Parts: sequence; C-alpha cells; structure tokens
Amino acid sequence: MQMSATKIPTEQNYGDDPLEVRDTDQYQEEYVSSFVDKWDELIDWEGRSQSEGEFFIEILRNHGAKKVLDVSTGTGYHSVQLLKAGFEVTSVDGSPMMLAKAFENGRREGFILRTIKADWRYLNQDVHDLYDAVICLGNSFTHLHNENDRRKALAEYYATLRHDGILILDQRNYDALLTGKSKPSHKYYYCGEDVTAEPEHIDESLARFKYTFSDGSEFHLNMFPLQKEYVRRLMKEVGFQRVTTYGDFQETYKESEPDFFIHVAEKKYKKYTDVVETAREYYNSDDADNFYYHIWGGNDIHIGLYEDGDTIAEASHRTVEKMAEQLPPLDKYSRVLDIGAGYGGAARHLAKEFGCRVTALNLSEAENQRNRKMNREAGLDKLIDVVDGDFEQIPEDRASYDVVWSQDAILHSGDRAKVIKEVARVLKPGGHFILTDPMQADNCPEGVLQPVLDRIHLDSLGSPAFYKREAGKNGMEFVEFIDYTPQLGNHYQRVRDELTKHEQELEGKVSEDYIERMKKGLMHWVNANKNGYLVWGILHFVKK
Repeated sequence: MQMSATKIPTEQNYGDDPLEVRDTDQYQEEYVSSFVDKWDELIDWEGRSQSEGEFFIEILRNHGAKKVLDVSTGTGYHSVQLLKAGFEVTSVDGSPMMLAKAFENGRREGFILRTIKADWRYLNQDVHDLYDAVICLGNSFTHLHNENDRRKALAEYYATLRHDGILILDQRNYDALLTGKSKPSHKYYYCGEDVTAEPEHIDESLARFKYTFSDGSEFHLNMFPLQKEYVRRLMKEVGFQRVTTYGDFQETYKESEPDFFIHVAEKKYKKYTDVVETAREYYNSDDADNFYYHIWGGNDIHIGLYEDGDTIAEASHRTVEKMAEQLPPLDKYSRVLDIGAGYGGAARHLAKEFGCRVTALNLSEAENQRNRKMNREAGLDKLIDVVDGDFEQIPEDRASYDVVWSQDAILHSGDRAKVIKEVARVLKPGGHFILTDPMQADNCPEGVLQPVLDRIHLDSLGSPAFYKREAGKNGMEFVEFIDYTPQLGNHYQRVRDELTKHEQELEGKVSEDYIERMKKGLMHWVNANKNGYLVWGILHFVKK
C-alpha cells in the first residue's frame, strides 16, 4: 500500500490492543526496516525455488505472457526469477524499503529492476502501460482489510491487463486455519529453516501472525483471512472470466491439505457460440425479462409440477423440492452448481434449506441482476455466487462440485454433448448431476418438431436416450428418470392462459408482437406434447 511521504517507521506499532488493528493502511507500520532486512531469511530463495520449480513460469508461458507486472515485489524473489526466465518485468510495491531491498537483490543477481512505488487501489495512477500478466504473490492480497479495497485493487489489476491477460494471485489457506483442520508448514512457501511463522490469533476478520527469527527477534503481521471461494467470487464479479485454483502448485488436492491456494484468473471477453448468443440476447431483452418475471413466476422460471389450484410459482417451486429430494442430504460443506440458473429460485431454496454454497451460472445479465438483488433481499448473498457465463464453457475448476443442477436450460445449447462433458469435468467423483429439460421423445418422427424448434432457434432437442448415452461416455452412471411428461403440456398451457389473462397489465412492459408470438409458440409446445413428440421429467446421474 502507499506509504506516507513524511516519516518511515523503524519499529512496528500496533497500539495498546494489537487485535483491534484491522486496517489496510497498517501495512505502512508493519514492514519496518528491521523486518525487511530479515525477510529473505523467511523466504529462503533457494528453498522456495526448489519447492515451486517453474510452476509460475510454465503458467505464464502457457498463456503466451511476455510482459509481467509484479504488484507485490517484496524483496524481489519472483521479479528476479521471471527476469532470469526471459520475461519483461515491472516491479511494484507499496513499501519503499521493500523496493530498495529488491533492487539490491536484483543487482546481486545481475539485473536492474524497473521499480514503481504504488498503492494497489490507485495502481493505474502510477502504472501507465498494459501487461500480459499481473502477479500478486506472497500472500500479499491479505493485507487488504476492507472489501471495497479488495474490489478496487482487483479492478485496477484488471484494467492494467491486455484483453486476454491473466492475474495470478495466491493466498494462505485460511479456510483450514479457521476450522482448525491444519497448521502452516514451511514446505512450499516460507522455507527458512531457522524462522517460524505461526498464527497468534485468528477469527473471521483477522489473522495475526508472529514471525520469530534465530536471533530471537519477533515481528507481527495483521492480515485479513481470505477464504478461497470468497476470493474466486470477487475475481469473477470484477470481470475475470475463468478462475482456476491450485493447492500448493497442484490442480488436484484436498481442501484442508494445501498451505496456499494459487488462483489463475483469465481476462477474456466472452465469446459465445451463435446458438448461445441467440439465447443470451433473447433472455436479456426487456420483453423476455418482463414476461418471465411477471407471468412465469419470477423466481423459479421453469416447468412446474402442478396440483389442483396451484399457481405457476407454486408448481415451479414444487419441481425444485422434488429434485432436491432425489439427492443425498446436503449440508454447509456441499457445493452446488446450477447451470442456467435464471432468477436463482433453486439456488435460494438449496442455500436456505441446507446452508450449502451454490454457484448460479447464467448467460443473461438481466436475469443475473435480478438474481443478485433477490439473494441480497433474502439474506443469502453470502451463500450464492451469481456468475455470468454459459455452460458450454463452465468457468470452474475440475472436480470442484458435489452437485450440478439444471432446470430446462440445456435445450438452449447448440452443443449439448459438450455441456455434459463440462458437467462431468466439474463434478467430484461420487457427485450428482440432476436435471430437467424439454426433450424430444426417443421415437420422435423426423420433422414434426419444426414449429417448436423454429421458435427457440434450434436444430434439435435432446432426448432421454441422448442424455443417458452422453453421460455414460463421460463417466456418469444413470440413476433414474422420473417421467412427468404430461406436466410439460400442463405448464405451457397454464403459462399461455396467464399471459392471456394479464395481457393488458403487460402493456408498456412487453410488446404486443412478443405476446402474440409467445402465445403462438406456447401452443406449439402444448400440441407437440399431446401428440407424444415431447417428454419431460427429472434425470439423475452419479459420477463414478
């Protein structure tokens, strides 16, 4: 962070109650000269080099990066390593003493570092170039105690990246420390043999570490205990498209095992297939948004399971409840991915009933805005991450979810086989894939569904046999298909009736042309269902 230009502190100062010091600008008082002079004893350049190998170098090369901005230079370890590997590096830090030490270390290794003192929150005031990669390593991001500061810093990193650049950011595994599941080791990061780094205090908003050196000197750092999923969510909300997380340089790991997580966040402008882009534009339109919100239920905008007297909203919610009943018990440790989440009704139900974390992936920014608003109003926004994106390219790590959930969404894909492959990729072994989707019957005659397909701009629909076949190809076992085919016709007829009933109320919200096309399109679905060409129900698979 930006240091004061008036006086450089020589001793750490936390006042009368160190545990009350939870401020981003405390960084200015922590990296005093005596601590900086000993920092390399803690890092142990040789030990660190052996533990991480060429992990970061390989990631940068795989992404085609040549020009790198090191925003947490410290004493220069990574800047020097990248210079040795042939990268063009600019070295940034908020501490002038750290930068002076880094410059000295660089000269010793035969390099002249290009250094800039800058505050991350205002990075682009001092850094006026674009880079292929930004690296923020050494658990540095944890010095930001305020969420607005974290968002601002990530936005500044994002702004200094080229359109296809990456951010590499690491953090200590505070999740494990907060739950008492593990203690820090010196195996990968702080490798100094005669130095100890251990937590003195940890709660939800403060991790105070003590660093003890061989001469008996002690120093402290007050940091914010960043949790893994929280950091990933912030990155995506700032605009990063895909975030891959490693544990101690490994892509596959148990959550409690790594000392550190390394996030690789990609800045890539969304590139949707033509079919997906068509669906995105449709669901982003004011006509569609207002129709689904005011007529289709506005919460669970999917096909419902109707009983006598049900509203559309009640029937749609019953589908959510029925799907949840098919799954093994969920709890606060369960992770669910809802692909094609719409307004997030299923996500809110699961989060509220079971306390599980849910990622709601959806391609309509308009629906996602409503979703986030309803999550905040329900007090569930800390359990639900709403992510802009499509399920043909799920922006999540391999084997990271216990459940993948989807309701009446996969039909909008032009490459459903790819969607199933992506689902299998992000599911943990033993994880469950549960979905509903309007499908053509396995024995559907060719050509009879053209009126339905024309309305949704598709060439085909999936079928029960298709989903079973593709799931099997990708290592998922078929559990059951609960056939509710008549409910598809019931639902579309009910939606049409409600649209006709409330047509005048939609004046000024939904265009007349849209309403007429919708009424005609809904009847195509109803008739195709009556003729036996369409089927619908709950499909359930388990990953081997």
